[in-house]
Amino acid sequence: MGIGTNLKRLRNKTKLSQQEIADRLNIDRVTYINWENETFDVKSQYIPKLAEILDVEISDLFKDDQKIQVTNNIENKDKTGAGGVGVQKGKVIINMIITDESSAIKFSEQLEKLINQK
Repeated sequence: MGIGTNLKRLRNKTKLSQQEIADRLNIDRVTYINWENETFDVKSQYIPKLAEILDVEISDLFKDDQKIQVTNNIENKDKTGAGGVGVQKGKVIINMIITDESSAIKFSEQLEKLINQK
């Protein structure tokens, strides 16, 4: 998870709009949107102010708290394989991004239990 994902998550927590944050930073809304979408990197001069606006520590902007990421690719027909759920010839296919070893082990153990039940 990059800073853009964190910005969006933290912004939603504070109930601020993209425009409100852009206004507080004296930047164009499109610039802020590009940061959330990770199209462009956030310039370092804005990082302390972003942390202040979002009421977090600077390090919170860069944290990767998400251990397992599953996205639903059925609706958006994403064929990138970057993570998601799909259906192919009656089978459910789940692609996951697991970002730490302990979560991978837990997931593997739970999956093995499910497989052995059948």
